[in-house]
Amino acid sequence: MSLTRLPQSGPRRRAAALVTGAALVLALAGCGSMSGGSSSGSSDTKFVQGTGQITTVSKADRPTAPDISGKSVDGQQLSLSQYKGKVIVLNVWGSWCDPCRAEAPNLAQVAKDTAAKGVQFVGINIRDYDTAQSKSFERSFGITYPSFFDPDGKLLVKFPRGSLPPQSIPTTLIIDRDQKIAVRALKALTTDDLRKALDPIVAEK
Repeated sequence: MSLTRLPQSGPRRRAAALVTGAALVLALAGCGSMSGGSSSGSSDTKFVQGTGQITTVSKADRPTAPDISGKSVDGQQLSLSQYKGKVIVLNVWGSWCDPCRAEAPNLAQVAKDTAAKGVQFVGINIRDYDTAQSKSFERSFGITYPSFFDPDGKLLVKFPRGSLPPQSIPTTLIIDRDQKIAVRALKALTTDDLRKALDPIVAEK
């Protein structure tokens, strides 16, 4: 697979993904300035920070994104295939994660600005075990796009190895109109980061 990386921001750190049975448990140690973190359902869960990398894949080498489906935070049925033909920005987040909180307004803004260009934002909310916390997060940051409610991370194992799977929280994937993974960001994104990664994919014919 031919990969190119956009300029990195901040120190590089190793991302770790833990597999427990059928569920992939993503961890983030040091959510932003924190030295440790916990999900909303556990007081002793440890997390490992993302690498800070934004990786792009040439069009010919992009892996196919799995057609994940399940219930949304609002209890509705949701699947990626319902957005076939659109560019999808898929963001993995948790209400308890400081970097997720930092980037949420940026995602909300770019989602609003690009909706008319055929871009659909979708979230995967993990490690929140009560949708009340998830909904509060969405209200606080003006998130109007849907998110899968995936407290145990079961949807994340749908991404096979070698396909640029999510490996930290937050992770953002940009999926092109052919449902191929074009970009993976293992960091909290600024609006500039997101636009720089997204605009070339939107411009593709």
